[in-house]
Amino acid sequence: MLDPKVVSLAQAANFAALTTLLPDGQPQTHVMWVDADDEHVLINTELHRQKARNVQRDPRVSVAIIDAANPYDFVEVRGTVVEVVRGPVARAHIDALALKYTGKPYAPAITSERVILRIAVSRTVLR
Repeated sequence: MLDPKVVSLAQAANFAALTTLLPDGQPQTHVMWVDADDEHVLINTELHRQKARNVQRDPRVSVAIIDAANPYDFVEVRGTVVEVVRGPVARAHIDALALKYTGKPYAPAITSERVILRIAVSRTVLR
């Protein structure tokens, strides 16, 4: 079960910084849309993107979710990508995220395939 503050921040229209590890071990961070269910932090990306390739090789990640109303209020979670969800579920999820963040359906062209990175949290840092 995720901490309620993590769920609350992730389910609102707040941005997250996702950090994955490049092949040489250096961190790579991207500002992302974020979501959560009761047990996992959810990140939606495309299969061909570097962050997706990074977690296929090394599933360890860190996600900082920043409160848009007060950027000094944030949470950091560290964990592991335990599942990559593909297909219509991932496509529907990016449309739901686009509505949450922009109020419109997802418009950019999809180059490869949308995927959801399901992150099991092993450590939560509350601020």
